[in-house]
Amino acid sequence: MKNYKQQFRGKKITIMGLGLLGRGLGYTKFLAECGADLIVTDLKTKEQLKTSVKVLENLVKKQSFHEAKVKFVLGEHRLEDFQNRDMIIKAAGVPLDSIYIAEAKKNNISVEMDVSLFAKCAPGVMIIGVTGTRGKSMTTTLIYEILKANEKFLKKNIYVGGNLRGVATLPLLKKVKDGDILVCELDSWQLQGFGDAKISPHISIFTSFMPDHMNYYKDSMEKYFDDKANIFKYQNKNDILIIRPGIKEFIKKEDAKGKLIVVNRKNIEDYSFTVPGKFQQENLACAVEVAKLFNISESKIKNAVKNFKGLEGRIQLLKTYKGIKIYNDNNATTPEATMAGIEALSIIPKDKKFENKIILICGGSDKNLPLEDLAKGINKFCKAVVTIPGAGTSRLVSSSKFLVTSEQTKGIKEAVTKALKLSKKGDIILFSPAFASFGMFNNEYERNDLFMKIIRRLK
Repeated sequence: MKNYKQQFRGKKITIMGLGLLGRGLGYTKFLAECGADLIVTDLKTKEQLKTSVKVLENLVKKQSFHEAKVKFVLGEHRLEDFQNRDMIIKAAGVPLDSIYIAEAKKNNISVEMDVSLFAKCAPGVMIIGVTGTRGKSMTTTLIYEILKANEKFLKKNIYVGGNLRGVATLPLLKKVKDGDILVCELDSWQLQGFGDAKISPHISIFTSFMPDHMNYYKDSMEKYFDDKANIFKYQNKNDILIIRPGIKEFIKKEDAKGKLIVVNRKNIEDYSFTVPGKFQQENLACAVEVAKLFNISESKIKNAVKNFKGLEGRIQLLKTYKGIKIYNDNNATTPEATMAGIEALSIIPKDKKFENKIILICGGSDKNLPLEDLAKGINKFCKAVVTIPGAGTSRLVSSSKFLVTSEQTKGIKEAVTKALKLSKKGDIILFSPAFASFGMFNNEYERNDLFMKIIRRLK
């Protein structure tokens, strides 16, 4: 491995988007420790970013990090901060038509992103990348857990990074060595960095493709897929692309240059896997295929899967309260994702009569995605729907004719109270928003934490 500090010491770097999730803070702190000359700029104010700002200010004050230089430009971006710099590192979600990124490129300044920059700095590390509109976090974590459980057999260190909560990938340069493996979740924004660098992971997994982020992509599924496709676009014949069956129609043979594997969930029918849903079984099948590439025995794979407890915010059984099962599916931020959760919990043995048992809590900020199928699914599978405020909620309520009990609330706490009143023993409360969290919350994790706090306090 190259001397990572030497690569960044004294370099003039603009960080575009510090954020609140921890990733921006993670790689900014790392670069400051390396002695980079940093400008940190964010449209959020210093007050909004106070926790992240305080960490960096304290770092600069420490005598051991006297080389650290951090200048804050908060509440705005300035063109001058994208001129006469050595590098720009942009956060996820920077607009495609950003005048600031255009200014940097006009001045021949390289524009980087966390994971792709790591890949360029650590070419000896094998990268396993996972993308998809739905299922990437589950698949990433499953792959990591299986490989990590077999680290001694592999004789390699296994790391996880990418778009997981609070995880910054660039600081892993302090730990990794040639031959190690990084498993990373890659959203469409992180994959912009791979596209700019014209690189793709050595092993790529593409779980699903459905409408999302249409506000960002201006209703262009083509632009959305172009970013996603960077996960395999620059692979070579020795690389591998693993996909769920529904993705095959989107992949052109000429674009998939490596070996293409289409998973079959029948191959994992005898696995002990507690997460409900056909789509989650296909995600597991993807993870199993990756493990097989490393010659891990099936018994070892099964053992790792058996010990897997699922993921927070993904059809997560939080509590059984007075005979009512309460599930947290907070990360379902599209109508299709919520429908997948509803259908996963609606499956019952064929010899029993179907009974609507789901009380759905949903709502939030609008992504301008179609709502017709969600409304139909609620009427077909749910006993009641309880909504929290948001522009998406308003459009759902105004455009849908609910045939089941429908209640509107002012927030999550009231929604839980109403859902419990509508429930009886044997029912299911499913918190699956179907919309983004902005407006009421800074991000989806803040919404997740509030819901979990409310449920855990139930006695």
